[in-house]
Formats: sequence, C-alpha cells, structure tokens
Amino acid sequence: MRYVAGYLLSVLGGKENPTTADLEKILGSVGIESDSEKLKKVVTELTGKKLDEVIAAGQTKLASMPAGGGAVTTSAAAAPVAAEAKKEEKKEEKKPDSEEEDDDMGFGLFD
Repeated sequence: MRYVAGYLLSVLGGKENPTTADLEKILGSVGIESDSEKLKKVVTELTGKKLDEVIAAGQTKLASMPAGGGAVTTSAAAAPVAAEAKKEEKKEEKKPDSEEEDDDMGFGLFD
C-alpha cells in the first residue's frame, strides 16, 4: 500500500511515469524502508496507465464485492447450549453474594 501511495504522490507531483528511484526518494523522506522487488512490481504494473482509469476500475471491483457482516445462522445444536447457559445463570443468581456485603466496610458513600 505504501508503494502505491508513493506512486500516487509522485504522479500528483507532476511525474507522469515515476521510477523506482522516485518512489524510494518519496518513501525515504518519511523514514520508510523500501523493498526493491515490490517497488519494481508497482512501477511495472502502473507504467503507461492513466491513474484515473486504474482507480475507476478498482472502484467497480470493490462495488461488486460483498461487504459487511453475513447473515447469522443458528443450528439446532446451539439451542441446548443456550438453554444450559440460562440454567447456569439462574443458579448463579440464587447464590447470595457475600462480597457485596463486605464492599461497603461498614459505612456508605452518602452516610
């Protein structure tokens, strides 16, 4: 992503076909180490292409991708687990909590 961002910055700066040296200079100016193989890949893939067209093609691909959460499905096996969890909650509610009585240490906040 950083290499594509560097390429875009270079194009926006007026360089029509940036080289790997241009991208290394841009990325190095903000302290990012660059991988020469990845830089070459980005430059070879984008050289000669208009970025407006590349971005438009990417947007149509993103629009066709499903996004967000999927539908929640429940199975019959989940029902017994939920019922068992409810039973455990009821058991826990029946137990008196002695810790609550000790929390106030004999005085209340507004006494």
